[in-house]
Amino acid sequence: MATDTATDAFVEHRPVLMGVAYRMLGRVADAEDVVQEAWLRWSSDDRADVREPRGYLVRITTRLALDRLRHVRSRRETYVGPWLPEPLVTDFGPTVADTAEQAVLADSVSFAVLVVLESLSPLERAVFVLREAFGFPFAEIAATLDRSESAVRQLAARARRHVDERRPRYDVDPAERRDLTERFLAAAAGGDLEGLMSLLAPGVQLVGDSGGKSKAPLRVIESADKVGRFLAAVGREGIPDLEIRFLEINGGPAALVLAGGKPDTVFQLEVADGRIQRVYVVRNPDKLVSLASQ
Repeated sequence: MATDTATDAFVEHRPVLMGVAYRMLGRVADAEDVVQEAWLRWSSDDRADVREPRGYLVRITTRLALDRLRHVRSRRETYVGPWLPEPLVTDFGPTVADTAEQAVLADSVSFAVLVVLESLSPLERAVFVLREAFGFPFAEIAATLDRSESAVRQLAARARRHVDERRPRYDVDPAERRDLTERFLAAAAGGDLEGLMSLLAPGVQLVGDSGGKSKAPLRVIESADKVGRFLAAVGREGIPDLEIRFLEINGGPAALVLAGGKPDTVFQLEVADGRIQRVYVVRNPDKLVSLASQ
């Protein structure tokens, strides 16, 4: 394979490689490092016998991501407060024509699923990502992970069962979710406790991720009363030079709050039955760097 052809092949499949790496690792920077290392290996390998560049590149990327995941897991064990994935701007519409495939990709990159994936073993996570998000055949996954096909099928069943048991599943129209997000932010920014209480489900949870580097709850807050009072109190404190931008993040509508032109907070909501079931708040500045250009 000529150098120009090899470069074209890598560029063509890079979105898939980034998708695999990010779902494996939950951090944009880590995923980009893995994809860069995959490029270095791809560009230096003897590619004469490579007939399926996509499969070959995914195999390299998955193995590199597994190595990186085993390394970062120990780092997460000492993480301060709840851990959430680094927010990733997504827009599957221009690149994925099939709406059902769009839904699968959006679901597999959601905060809810990625948090659950943290509790899988590295191999279970790899199998889940390759099978559920990207639809790779079991035989190909087995070759990628150097396992038998029967072992991969068992890993897939275990991972699927684990995810189904632990993640909330809400089927909500994006427009409704966007509307609730806008109303929620207006009430929160204004310190409007009554307005917040009208939007929050009785058993709502607020999950804040600051990594100990900015102000956020170090434990999950539960119940409408506690979540509402916390948000109203924060809203009354105010944020100087506040600006709010609405983006698609991790497959769903979200709000990026900027203070003085710099990313300060990402809010994303899980919604069911017209009420907010869970509030995700990302305030770790290290996880907001990639949003500076949005």
